[in-house]
Amino acid sequence: MNALLRRLNALRALIRKEFLSVLKDPSTRVILFAPAIMQSLLFGYAATYDLNNVPYVLLDRSHSPASADLMARIDASGVFHRMAQVDSPSQMGDAIDRGEALVAIHIGQRFAAQLAAGEAAPVQVIADGRNSTSAGAAIAYLGAIAAAASGPAGAPRIRVESRAWFNPNLETRWNVVPALIAALSMLQTLLLTALSVAREREQGTFDQLLVTPLCALDIMVGKAVPPVLIGLAQSTLILCVARFWFGIPMAGSVLTLYAGLVIFTTASVGIGLSISALSVSMQQAMLYTFVLVMPLMLLSGLTTPVRNMPQWLQWATQVNPLRFAIDLVQRVYLEGVGLATVAQDLYPMLIIGALTLPLAAWLFRNRLV
Repeated sequence: MNALLRRLNALRALIRKEFLSVLKDPSTRVILFAPAIMQSLLFGYAATYDLNNVPYVLLDRSHSPASADLMARIDASGVFHRMAQVDSPSQMGDAIDRGEALVAIHIGQRFAAQLAAGEAAPVQVIADGRNSTSAGAAIAYLGAIAAAASGPAGAPRIRVESRAWFNPNLETRWNVVPALIAALSMLQTLLLTALSVAREREQGTFDQLLVTPLCALDIMVGKAVPPVLIGLAQSTLILCVARFWFGIPMAGSVLTLYAGLVIFTTASVGIGLSISALSVSMQQAMLYTFVLVMPLMLLSGLTTPVRNMPQWLQWATQVNPLRFAIDLVQRVYLEGVGLATVAQDLYPMLIIGALTLPLAAWLFRNRLV
């Protein structure tokens, strides 16, 4: 029992030392928190998306040559790709909820009759507002196709009636800023953990750790806890920016959001600790981190939807915890889903954490000198 208490006291002292080494320098504190605020504001105002691949589902209750002609024009655009033809409005909603379709198109039963009578024939389009810019561009593109299908001026018009889910005004920042809750905190978390052991080696204090009562696993835990807590603090800061500065309403549970963030931050720390254990200097650790960060960001779905990437890159995103964290944050924040719904995002992050943390522990044991 006394041995366990001594071990816990030593571990607590190591955690305290790690916090002090990170936070005692005022410039370090500024670097930790000021970029998170600045970048969340810049991304919130400036980020945009391009449109090049729009999966959609169709509910055609007209089954007429007029509706077939309209859908042929849409499919021939090269931008819209039909995922399924559904039989009910509920199936349309399910496809959007699951992220399988960016838009759902509903052609009413009287579509052909209204055109034949010289009336405006409505076509309902429901868009996934979680990808606001792509949704807005898709609606505009569908409006242009419908206008071209209507024929010359004075002919019966096809009228697109659109509605966006989860983001009624299709504001880009509603999509971008919540995603930054995961993305920006990951940048700092990776850098902190990657520099952890490399800093000890350069400062000559790593050998002192080796003569403490702590084993390699204890050292790893002691170096993991502060970055996890700092990463969660940064996520909280960006969450406050999203909620109170930009006024983006949160539809989901804070507990569900933080359950996902804890798992995501732990997986990120596992990657950072593996980099740290491999690096022999701070310069090398920073190089490894910056080489890794760019692919992680590009393959996360933050700037380019994953569905727009080549298939081999979509497979590569399966080992990127940021991809699943961004999807989780957006669905919880904007859609208001629960843990059961985002389990498909939690399991991959748990697997990544379960692989990277033992890898880091193994590297600590085998590269202590």
